[in-house]
Amino acid sequence: MKMKDKFSKFLDQTSNFLSQKKGLLPMIGLILIIINFVIVLSSQGWLANTNFFLHIGASIAILGFLIAWAL
Repeated sequence: MKMKDKFSKFLDQTSNFLSQKKGLLPMIGLILIIINFVIVLSSQGWLANTNFFLHIGASIAILGFLIAWAL
């Protein structure tokens, strides 16, 4: 099986899964944003200074809204 066929099959399966659970990615993004808030309040490390989970969570949430709108 070619790489192109595998990737196409993966995209089809992912699309079918996300079309049934449209709010999954925005909820994961929201959870990551809340985790970032807790980390900022409780520590002074690299994760707190860079707001890593805030940026990843916001990106995943926006991507989730765009995918849900398209499906």
